[in-house]
Amino acid sequence: MKEMVNTEKIVGYLKKTYQPDAVIVYGSFADGRRREMEQQSLFENRAGQDMPLATRMRPRTLEEFAGQRHLLGKGKVLRQLIEEDRVSSMIFWGPPGVGKTTLAQIIAARTKANFINFSAVTSGIKEIRGVMSEAEQNHRMGERTLLFIDEIHRFNKAQQDAFLPFVEKGSIVLIGATTENPSFEVNAALLSRCKVFVLQALSEDELVELMKRAIKDPRGFGNQTVEITDEMLKMLAAFANGDARTALGTLEMVVLNGHREGDKTTVTMETLEQCISRKSLLYDKTGEEHYNIISALHKSMRNSDPDAAVYWLSRMLEAGEDPLYVARRLIRFASEDVGMADSRALEIAVAAYQASHFIGMPECSVNLTHAVVYLSMAPKSNALYMAYESAKKDAQKMLSEPVPLVIRNAPTKLMKELHYGEGYEYAHDTAEKLTAMQCLPDSLAGKKYYRPTEQGSEARVKERLRQIEAWKAERRKK
Repeated sequence: MKEMVNTEKIVGYLKKTYQPDAVIVYGSFADGRRREMEQQSLFENRAGQDMPLATRMRPRTLEEFAGQRHLLGKGKVLRQLIEEDRVSSMIFWGPPGVGKTTLAQIIAARTKANFINFSAVTSGIKEIRGVMSEAEQNHRMGERTLLFIDEIHRFNKAQQDAFLPFVEKGSIVLIGATTENPSFEVNAALLSRCKVFVLQALSEDELVELMKRAIKDPRGFGNQTVEITDEMLKMLAAFANGDARTALGTLEMVVLNGHREGDKTTVTMETLEQCISRKSLLYDKTGEEHYNIISALHKSMRNSDPDAAVYWLSRMLEAGEDPLYVARRLIRFASEDVGMADSRALEIAVAAYQASHFIGMPECSVNLTHAVVYLSMAPKSNALYMAYESAKKDAQKMLSEPVPLVIRNAPTKLMKELHYGEGYEYAHDTAEKLTAMQCLPDSLAGKKYYRPTEQGSEARVKERLRQIEAWKAERRKK
Protein backbone atom coordinates (compact mmCIF):
# COMPACT_ATOMS: atom_id res chain seq x y z
CA MET A 1 0.00 0.00 0.00
CA LYS A 2 2.88 2.34 0.76
CA GLU A 3 4.22 1.86 -2.81
CA MET A 4 0.80 2.71 -4.23
CA VAL A 5 0.53 5.96 -2.26
CA ASN A 6 3.99 7.09 -3.27
CA THR A 7 3.26 6.37 -6.92
CA GLU A 8 0.00 8.28 -6.72
CA LYS A 9 1.89 11.25 -5.32
CA ILE A 10 4.39 11.13 -8.16
CA VAL A 11 1.64 11.05 -10.77
CA GLY A 12 -0.17 13.93 -9.05
CA TYR A 13 2.99 15.99 -8.96
CA LEU A 14 3.72 15.39 -12.63
CA LYS A 15 0.19 16.29 -13.70
CA LYS A 16 0.28 19.43 -11.55
CA THR A 17 3.72 20.51 -12.75
CA TYR A 18 3.32 19.65 -16.41
CA GLN A 19 0.42 19.33 -18.82
CA PRO A 20 -2.15 16.80 -17.52
CA ASP A 21 -2.32 15.03 -20.87
CA ALA A 22 1.48 14.64 -20.93
CA VAL A 23 1.16 11.92 -18.32
CA ILE A 24 -0.78 8.78 -19.23
CA VAL A 25 -1.25 6.07 -16.63
CA TYR A 26 -1.99 2.46 -17.62
CA GLY A 27 -3.54 -0.25 -15.53
CA SER A 28 -5.00 -0.19 -12.06
CA PHE A 29 -3.71 0.56 -8.56
CA ALA A 30 -6.55 -1.31 -6.89
CA ASP A 31 -4.82 -4.68 -6.64
CA GLY A 32 -1.45 -3.26 -5.75
CA ARG A 33 -0.03 -4.26 -9.13
CA ARG A 34 2.72 -2.28 -10.76
CA ARG A 35 1.33 0.40 -13.07
CA GLU A 36 3.10 1.41 -16.22
CA MET A 37 3.50 5.08 -16.88
CA GLU A 38 4.23 6.80 -20.18
CA GLN A 39 5.33 10.43 -19.94
CA GLN A 40 7.36 12.92 -21.87
CA SER A 41 10.77 13.47 -20.37
CA LEU A 42 11.20 16.31 -17.91
CA PHE A 43 13.74 17.87 -20.22
CA GLU A 44 11.27 17.83 -23.13
CA ASN A 45 8.61 19.50 -21.00
CA ARG A 46 10.97 22.20 -19.83
CA ALA A 47 12.10 22.78 -23.38
CA GLY A 48 8.54 22.58 -24.69
CA GLN A 49 9.16 25.09 -27.40
CA ASP A 50 11.35 22.50 -29.11
CA MET A 51 8.30 20.34 -29.73
CA PRO A 52 6.44 20.80 -33.01
CA LEU A 53 3.80 23.51 -32.97
CA ALA A 54 1.05 20.98 -33.69
CA THR A 55 2.05 19.04 -30.57
CA ARG A 56 2.23 22.14 -28.38
CA MET A 57 -1.18 23.32 -29.59
CA ARG A 58 -2.94 19.99 -29.18
CA PRO A 59 -6.40 20.77 -27.74
CA ARG A 60 -6.92 19.80 -24.12
CA THR A 61 -10.68 20.34 -23.91
CA LEU A 62 -13.74 20.11 -26.12
CA GLU A 63 -13.89 23.91 -26.11
CA GLU A 64 -10.40 24.10 -27.67
CA PHE A 65 -11.17 21.40 -30.25
CA ALA A 66 -11.42 22.78 -33.77
CA GLY A 67 -14.05 21.58 -36.23
CA GLN A 68 -16.47 18.64 -36.03
CA ARG A 69 -19.35 20.82 -34.92
CA HIS A 70 -21.73 18.23 -36.35
CA LEU A 71 -20.53 15.85 -33.63
CA LEU A 72 -19.28 18.10 -30.84
CA GLY A 73 -21.56 21.11 -31.02
CA LYS A 74 -23.87 21.84 -28.10
CA GLY A 75 -26.53 19.16 -27.86
CA LYS A 76 -24.85 16.85 -30.42
CA VAL A 77 -24.81 13.15 -29.65
CA LEU A 78 -21.05 12.60 -29.27
CA ARG A 79 -20.61 15.64 -27.05
CA GLN A 80 -23.41 14.43 -24.79
CA LEU A 81 -21.90 10.96 -24.53
CA ILE A 82 -18.55 12.46 -23.53
CA GLU A 83 -19.97 14.96 -21.05
CA GLU A 84 -22.18 12.32 -19.41
CA ASP A 85 -19.37 9.74 -19.38
CA ARG A 86 -21.48 7.25 -21.35
CA VAL A 87 -18.89 6.52 -24.04
CA SER A 88 -19.34 3.17 -25.80
CA SER A 89 -17.19 1.46 -28.42
CA MET A 90 -16.83 3.61 -31.51
CA ILE A 91 -14.82 4.17 -34.68
CA PHE A 92 -13.53 7.59 -35.74
CA TRP A 93 -13.32 7.69 -39.53
CA GLY A 94 -11.76 10.67 -41.24
CA PRO A 95 -8.77 12.00 -43.18
CA PRO A 96 -5.41 12.71 -41.50
CA GLY A 97 -5.08 15.73 -39.27
CA VAL A 98 -8.72 16.19 -38.26
CA GLY A 99 -8.22 15.33 -34.58
CA LYS A 100 -9.04 11.63 -34.20
CA THR A 101 -6.25 10.96 -31.70
CA THR A 102 -6.74 14.28 -29.94
CA LEU A 103 -10.45 13.61 -29.49
CA ALA A 104 -9.65 10.23 -27.95
CA GLN A 105 -7.26 11.92 -25.51
CA ILE A 106 -9.93 14.46 -24.58
CA ILE A 107 -12.37 11.61 -23.96
CA ALA A 108 -9.72 9.94 -21.78
CA ALA A 109 -9.38 13.11 -19.72
CA ARG A 110 -13.17 13.33 -19.23
CA THR A 111 -13.91 9.68 -18.64
CA LYS A 112 -13.43 7.71 -15.45
CA ALA A 113 -12.04 4.73 -17.34
CA ASN A 114 -8.40 3.66 -17.51
CA PHE A 115 -7.05 4.92 -20.83
CA ILE A 116 -4.62 2.90 -23.01
CA ASN A 117 -3.19 4.25 -26.24
CA PHE A 118 -2.53 1.35 -28.60
CA SER A 119 -0.89 1.58 -32.01
CA ALA A 120 -1.76 -0.84 -34.79
CA VAL A 121 1.58 -0.11 -36.43
CA THR A 122 3.80 -1.33 -33.57
CA SER A 123 1.62 -3.88 -31.80
CA GLY A 124 0.93 -7.54 -32.48
CA ILE A 125 -1.09 -10.42 -30.97
CA LYS A 126 1.27 -10.69 -27.97
CA GLU A 127 0.75 -7.05 -27.03
CA ILE A 128 -3.01 -7.36 -27.57
CA ARG A 129 -3.21 -10.33 -25.19
CA GLY A 130 -1.26 -8.46 -22.54
CA VAL A 131 -3.51 -5.44 -22.73
CA MET A 132 -6.66 -7.59 -22.73
CA SER A 133 -5.47 -9.52 -19.68
CA GLU A 134 -5.03 -6.28 -17.79
CA ALA A 135 -8.42 -5.02 -18.97
CA GLU A 136 -10.07 -8.23 -17.77
CA GLN A 137 -8.60 -7.79 -14.31
CA ASN A 138 -9.77 -4.18 -14.21
CA HIS A 139 -13.25 -5.28 -15.33
CA ARG A 140 -13.53 -7.85 -12.54
CA MET A 141 -12.75 -5.08 -10.07
CA GLY A 142 -15.47 -2.85 -11.51
CA GLU A 143 -13.14 -0.59 -13.50
CA ARG A 144 -13.56 0.32 -17.16
CA THR A 145 -10.73 0.31 -19.68
CA LEU A 146 -10.87 2.66 -22.64
CA LEU A 147 -8.64 1.32 -25.39
CA PHE A 148 -7.72 3.70 -28.20
CA ILE A 149 -6.36 2.04 -31.36
CA ASP A 150 -4.78 4.36 -33.88
CA GLU A 151 -4.90 3.16 -37.51
CA ILE A 152 -7.10 0.21 -36.65
CA HIS A 153 -7.34 -0.63 -40.36
CA ARG A 154 -3.72 -1.81 -40.23
CA PHE A 155 -4.69 -4.71 -37.97
CA ASN A 156 -5.37 -7.94 -39.85
CA LYS A 157 -8.52 -10.03 -39.32
CA ALA A 158 -6.98 -12.23 -36.62
CA GLN A 159 -5.78 -9.22 -34.67
CA GLN A 160 -9.16 -7.49 -34.90
CA ASP A 161 -10.92 -10.70 -33.87
CA ALA A 162 -8.83 -10.75 -30.69
CA PHE A 163 -10.67 -7.65 -29.44
CA LEU A 164 -14.17 -8.91 -30.21
CA PRO A 165 -14.92 -11.04 -27.11
CA PHE A 166 -13.71 -8.29 -24.80
CA VAL A 167 -15.87 -5.68 -26.53
CA GLU A 168 -18.86 -8.05 -26.29
CA LYS A 169 -18.31 -8.68 -22.58
CA GLY A 170 -17.79 -5.01 -21.88
CA SER A 171 -14.26 -5.54 -20.59
CA ILE A 172 -13.09 -2.69 -22.80
CA VAL A 173 -14.52 0.36 -24.50
CA LEU A 174 -12.86 0.35 -27.90
CA ILE A 175 -12.19 3.57 -29.81
CA GLY A 176 -10.60 2.98 -33.19
CA ALA A 177 -9.26 5.62 -35.56
CA THR A 178 -8.96 5.04 -39.28
CA THR A 179 -8.46 6.98 -42.50
CA GLU A 180 -10.01 4.12 -44.48
CA ASN A 181 -13.64 3.22 -44.94
CA PRO A 182 -14.39 0.99 -41.91
CA SER A 183 -16.95 -0.95 -43.96
CA PHE A 184 -14.03 -2.39 -45.92
CA GLU A 185 -11.21 -2.33 -43.39
CA VAL A 186 -12.85 -3.34 -40.08
CA ASN A 187 -14.30 -6.80 -39.48
CA ALA A 188 -18.08 -6.84 -39.80
CA ALA A 189 -18.52 -8.48 -36.38
CA LEU A 190 -16.40 -5.84 -34.67
CA LEU A 191 -17.89 -3.00 -36.70
CA SER A 192 -21.44 -4.03 -35.77
CA ARG A 193 -20.58 -3.44 -32.10
CA CYS A 194 -19.16 0.03 -32.69
CA LYS A 195 -20.77 3.33 -33.53
CA VAL A 196 -19.06 4.97 -36.50
CA PHE A 197 -18.50 8.72 -36.29
CA VAL A 198 -17.35 10.43 -39.48
CA LEU A 199 -14.87 13.24 -38.85
CA GLN A 200 -14.71 15.81 -41.61
CA ALA A 201 -11.75 17.74 -42.97
CA LEU A 202 -11.50 21.16 -41.35
CA SER A 203 -12.79 24.10 -43.37
CA GLU A 204 -10.44 26.89 -44.40
CA ASP A 205 -12.11 29.22 -41.89
CA GLU A 206 -11.57 26.69 -39.09
CA LEU A 207 -7.92 26.30 -40.04
CA VAL A 208 -7.43 30.07 -40.16
CA GLU A 209 -8.95 30.37 -36.69
CA LEU A 210 -6.72 27.56 -35.44
CA MET A 211 -3.59 29.28 -36.76
CA LYS A 212 -4.62 32.65 -35.27
CA ARG A 213 -4.99 30.92 -31.92
CA ALA A 214 -1.51 29.40 -32.27
CA ILE A 215 -0.05 32.85 -32.98
CA LYS A 216 -1.61 34.31 -29.82
CA ASP A 217 -1.36 31.33 -27.45
CA PRO A 218 1.74 31.16 -25.17
CA ARG A 219 2.06 27.49 -26.14
CA GLY A 220 2.53 28.68 -29.71
CA PHE A 221 3.97 32.06 -30.67
CA GLY A 222 2.18 34.11 -28.03
CA ASN A 223 5.46 35.18 -26.40
CA GLN A 224 6.59 36.99 -29.53
CA THR A 225 5.07 39.31 -32.12
CA VAL A 226 4.25 37.65 -35.43
CA GLU A 227 3.06 39.70 -38.37
CA ILE A 228 1.24 37.68 -41.01
CA THR A 229 -1.67 38.81 -43.15
CA ASP A 230 -5.09 37.18 -43.26
CA GLU A 231 -4.48 36.50 -46.96
CA MET A 232 -1.38 34.49 -46.10
CA LEU A 233 -3.27 32.52 -43.46
CA LYS A 234 -5.96 31.72 -46.03
CA MET A 235 -3.25 30.52 -48.43
CA LEU A 236 -1.81 28.29 -45.71
CA ALA A 237 -5.29 26.95 -44.96
CA ALA A 238 -5.87 26.15 -48.64
CA PHE A 239 -2.50 24.43 -48.83
CA ALA A 240 -3.29 22.33 -45.74
CA ASN A 241 -6.48 21.10 -47.38
CA GLY A 242 -8.40 20.35 -44.19
CA ASP A 243 -5.40 18.94 -42.25
CA ALA A 244 -4.80 20.80 -38.99
CA ARG A 245 -1.41 19.17 -38.48
CA THR A 246 -0.24 20.33 -41.91
CA ALA A 247 -1.60 23.83 -41.31
CA LEU A 248 0.23 24.24 -38.00
CA GLY A 249 3.40 22.61 -39.30
CA THR A 250 3.53 24.92 -42.31
CA LEU A 251 2.72 27.95 -40.14
CA GLU A 252 5.62 27.05 -37.88
CA MET A 253 7.91 26.77 -40.90
CA VAL A 254 7.01 30.18 -42.30
CA VAL A 255 7.32 31.88 -38.90
CA LEU A 256 10.71 30.32 -38.18
CA ASN A 257 11.90 31.44 -41.62
CA GLY A 258 10.39 34.90 -41.34
CA HIS A 259 12.28 38.21 -41.07
CA ARG A 260 13.25 38.84 -37.44
CA GLU A 261 13.83 42.16 -35.71
CA GLY A 262 14.14 41.67 -31.97
CA ASP A 263 10.96 39.97 -30.71
CA LYS A 264 9.10 40.76 -33.93
CA THR A 265 8.85 38.27 -36.83
CA THR A 266 7.42 39.33 -40.17
CA VAL A 267 6.25 36.73 -42.66
CA THR A 268 6.69 37.82 -46.26
CA MET A 269 4.98 36.46 -49.36
CA GLU A 270 8.38 35.33 -50.62
CA THR A 271 8.92 33.22 -47.50
CA LEU A 272 5.44 31.79 -47.80
CA GLU A 273 5.93 30.78 -51.44
CA GLN A 274 9.25 29.11 -50.61
CA CYS A 275 7.69 27.05 -47.82
CA ILE A 276 4.72 26.02 -49.93
CA SER A 277 6.68 24.17 -52.57
CA ARG A 278 3.75 22.34 -54.14
CA LYS A 279 1.23 24.30 -56.15
CA SER A 280 -1.69 22.59 -54.47
CA LEU A 281 -3.63 25.85 -54.46
CA LEU A 282 -4.45 25.07 -58.09
CA TYR A 283 -6.02 21.76 -57.13
CA ASP A 284 -9.00 21.72 -54.80
CA LYS A 285 -9.78 18.13 -53.82
CA THR A 286 -13.45 18.98 -53.33
CA GLY A 287 -13.86 21.49 -56.13
CA GLU A 288 -14.29 21.51 -59.90
CA GLU A 289 -10.60 21.16 -60.72
CA HIS A 290 -10.43 17.89 -58.79
CA TYR A 291 -13.11 16.37 -60.99
CA ASN A 292 -11.63 17.92 -64.13
CA ILE A 293 -8.27 16.27 -63.57
CA ILE A 294 -9.59 12.84 -62.58
CA SER A 295 -11.75 13.04 -65.70
CA ALA A 296 -8.67 13.90 -67.75
CA LEU A 297 -6.83 10.89 -66.31
CA HIS A 298 -9.75 8.56 -66.98
CA LYS A 299 -10.28 9.73 -70.56
CA SER A 300 -6.58 9.69 -71.37
CA MET A 301 -6.38 6.03 -70.34
CA ARG A 302 -9.57 5.27 -72.28
CA ASN A 303 -7.98 6.86 -75.35
CA SER A 304 -4.84 4.70 -74.88
CA ASP A 305 -2.61 7.74 -74.31
CA PRO A 306 -0.09 6.73 -71.61
CA ASP A 307 1.85 10.01 -71.77
CA ALA A 308 -1.20 12.15 -71.05
CA ALA A 309 -2.40 9.68 -68.41
CA VAL A 310 0.93 9.77 -66.53
CA TYR A 311 0.93 13.59 -66.68
CA TRP A 312 -2.55 13.88 -65.14
CA LEU A 313 -1.60 11.27 -62.56
CA SER A 314 1.43 13.32 -61.52
CA ARG A 315 -0.69 16.48 -61.39
CA MET A 316 -2.93 14.84 -58.83
CA LEU A 317 -0.24 13.23 -56.70
CA GLU A 318 2.07 16.26 -56.61
CA ALA A 319 -0.87 18.41 -55.54
CA GLY A 320 -1.38 16.18 -52.54
CA GLU A 321 -4.20 13.90 -53.69
CA ASP A 322 -4.72 10.73 -51.66
CA PRO A 323 -3.04 7.94 -53.69
CA LEU A 324 -5.70 5.48 -52.50
CA TYR A 325 -8.39 7.62 -54.10
CA VAL A 326 -6.51 7.43 -57.41
CA ALA A 327 -6.03 3.67 -56.98
CA ARG A 328 -9.77 3.18 -56.40
CA ARG A 329 -10.51 5.05 -59.62
CA LEU A 330 -8.08 2.77 -61.49
CA ILE A 331 -9.86 -0.32 -60.12
CA ARG A 332 -13.14 1.01 -61.45
CA PHE A 333 -11.56 1.81 -64.82
CA ALA A 334 -10.07 -1.70 -65.11
CA SER A 335 -13.53 -3.27 -65.23
CA GLU A 336 -15.49 -0.43 -66.81
CA ASP A 337 -13.19 0.32 -69.75
CA VAL A 338 -10.96 -2.75 -70.12
CA GLY A 339 -13.04 -5.56 -68.69
CA MET A 340 -12.83 -8.97 -70.32
CA ALA A 341 -10.59 -7.64 -73.08
CA ASP A 342 -7.77 -8.06 -70.54
CA SER A 343 -8.87 -9.43 -67.18
CA ARG A 344 -5.35 -8.96 -65.82
CA ALA A 345 -6.07 -5.23 -65.80
CA LEU A 346 -8.19 -5.66 -62.68
CA GLU A 347 -5.41 -7.64 -60.98
CA ILE A 348 -2.90 -4.91 -61.79
CA ALA A 349 -5.19 -2.17 -60.49
CA VAL A 350 -5.92 -4.00 -57.23
CA ALA A 351 -2.20 -4.70 -56.78
CA ALA A 352 -1.50 -0.98 -57.27
CA TYR A 353 -4.05 -0.16 -54.54
CA GLN A 354 -2.43 -2.64 -52.15
CA ALA A 355 1.04 -1.30 -52.92
CA SER A 356 -0.15 2.27 -52.31
CA HIS A 357 -1.72 1.17 -49.04
CA PHE A 358 1.45 -0.60 -47.89
CA ILE A 359 4.09 2.01 -48.71
CA GLY A 360 2.25 5.31 -49.30
CA MET A 361 3.61 8.41 -50.96
CA PRO A 362 6.01 9.19 -52.51
CA GLU A 363 7.15 5.59 -53.11
CA CYS A 364 3.79 4.35 -54.39
CA SER A 365 3.82 6.89 -57.24
CA VAL A 366 5.70 4.39 -59.43
CA ASN A 367 3.17 1.65 -58.58
CA LEU A 368 0.32 3.87 -59.71
CA THR A 369 2.28 4.81 -62.83
CA HIS A 370 2.69 1.08 -63.56
CA ALA A 371 -1.09 0.60 -63.36
CA VAL A 372 -1.90 3.75 -65.35
CA VAL A 373 0.40 2.78 -68.23
CA TYR A 374 -0.87 -0.82 -68.24
CA LEU A 375 -4.49 0.33 -68.35
CA SER A 376 -3.71 2.86 -71.06
CA MET A 377 -2.10 0.22 -73.27
CA ALA A 378 -4.64 -2.56 -72.60
CA PRO A 379 -7.31 -3.39 -75.21
CA LYS A 380 -10.58 -1.67 -74.34
CA SER A 381 -14.07 -3.02 -73.83
CA ASN A 382 -17.02 -1.50 -71.98
CA ALA A 383 -19.16 -4.62 -72.45
CA LEU A 384 -19.27 -5.33 -68.70
CA TYR A 385 -20.37 -1.76 -67.93
CA MET A 386 -23.06 -1.88 -70.60
CA ALA A 387 -24.23 -5.32 -69.42
CA TYR A 388 -24.78 -4.10 -65.87
CA GLU A 389 -26.46 -0.84 -66.91
CA SER A 390 -28.88 -2.76 -69.13
CA ALA A 391 -29.61 -5.34 -66.43
CA LYS A 392 -30.05 -2.59 -63.83
CA LYS A 393 -32.87 -0.99 -65.82
CA ASP A 394 -34.73 -4.31 -65.99
CA ALA A 395 -34.03 -5.07 -62.33
CA GLN A 396 -35.48 -1.69 -61.27
CA LYS A 397 -38.60 -2.22 -63.38
CA MET A 398 -39.12 -5.87 -62.42
CA LEU A 399 -38.13 -6.14 -58.77
CA SER A 400 -40.90 -8.65 -58.09
CA GLU A 401 -40.08 -11.11 -60.86
CA PRO A 402 -40.06 -14.61 -59.28
CA VAL A 403 -37.00 -16.85 -59.39
CA PRO A 404 -37.71 -19.85 -61.65
CA LEU A 405 -38.70 -22.87 -59.53
CA VAL A 406 -36.03 -25.04 -61.14
CA ILE A 407 -33.16 -22.99 -59.68
CA ARG A 408 -34.68 -22.31 -56.26
CA ASN A 409 -33.08 -23.88 -53.20
CA ALA A 410 -35.19 -26.46 -51.38
CA PRO A 411 -33.76 -27.00 -47.86
CA THR A 412 -37.13 -27.95 -46.29
CA LYS A 413 -39.82 -30.59 -46.96
CA LEU A 414 -42.43 -27.90 -47.60
CA MET A 415 -40.28 -26.27 -50.27
CA LYS A 416 -39.82 -29.61 -51.99
CA GLU A 417 -43.59 -30.16 -51.92
CA LEU A 418 -43.95 -26.77 -53.62
CA HIS A 419 -41.63 -28.04 -56.38
CA TYR A 420 -38.67 -25.87 -55.43
CA GLY A 421 -35.61 -27.14 -57.30
CA GLU A 422 -37.65 -29.76 -59.20
CA GLY A 423 -35.95 -30.65 -62.47
CA TYR A 424 -32.68 -28.93 -61.55
CA GLU A 425 -29.74 -30.19 -63.60
CA TYR A 426 -26.27 -30.11 -62.05
CA ALA A 427 -23.95 -28.87 -64.79
CA HIS A 428 -20.96 -30.75 -63.41
CA ASP A 429 -22.77 -34.05 -63.92
CA THR A 430 -22.83 -33.56 -67.70
CA ALA A 431 -20.00 -34.25 -70.12
CA GLU A 432 -20.24 -30.71 -71.55
CA LYS A 433 -20.56 -29.10 -68.09
CA LEU A 434 -23.64 -27.36 -69.51
CA THR A 435 -27.43 -27.63 -69.30
CA ALA A 436 -30.25 -25.96 -71.22
CA MET A 437 -32.02 -24.79 -68.05
CA GLN A 438 -33.68 -21.37 -68.11
CA CYS A 439 -32.19 -19.22 -65.35
CA LEU A 440 -33.87 -15.88 -66.14
CA PRO A 441 -37.48 -15.11 -65.13
CA ASP A 442 -40.07 -16.02 -67.77
CA SER A 443 -40.64 -12.38 -68.63
CA LEU A 444 -36.96 -11.95 -69.48
CA ALA A 445 -36.30 -15.30 -71.12
CA GLY A 446 -33.81 -14.91 -73.97
CA LYS A 447 -32.74 -11.41 -72.93
CA LYS A 448 -29.08 -10.53 -73.71
CA TYR A 449 -27.11 -8.22 -71.42
CA TYR A 450 -23.48 -9.15 -71.94
CA ARG A 451 -22.39 -8.55 -75.52
CA PRO A 452 -18.66 -9.24 -75.79
CA THR A 453 -16.49 -7.34 -78.23
CA GLU A 454 -13.68 -8.51 -80.51
CA GLN A 455 -11.06 -6.69 -78.40
CA GLY A 456 -8.15 -8.59 -76.87
CA SER A 457 -9.04 -11.66 -74.84
CA GLU A 458 -12.73 -10.86 -75.13
CA ALA A 459 -12.69 -12.16 -78.70
CA ARG A 460 -12.14 -15.66 -77.27
CA VAL A 461 -14.89 -15.05 -74.73
CA LYS A 462 -17.24 -14.04 -77.54
CA GLU A 463 -16.55 -17.23 -79.44
CA ARG A 464 -17.04 -19.32 -76.28
CA LEU A 465 -20.37 -17.61 -75.62
CA ARG A 466 -21.48 -18.24 -79.21
CA GLN A 467 -20.71 -21.94 -78.82
CA ILE A 468 -22.61 -22.15 -75.51
CA GLU A 469 -25.67 -20.43 -76.94
CA ALA A 470 -25.65 -22.67 -80.03
CA TRP A 471 -25.41 -25.79 -77.87
CA LYS A 472 -28.27 -24.69 -75.61
CA ALA A 473 -30.46 -23.78 -78.59
CA GLU A 474 -29.89 -27.24 -80.08
CA ARG A 475 -30.72 -28.99 -76.78
CA ARG A 476 -33.96 -27.02 -76.38
CA LYS A 477 -35.15 -28.20 -79.80
CA LYS A 478 -34.99 -31.82 -78.70
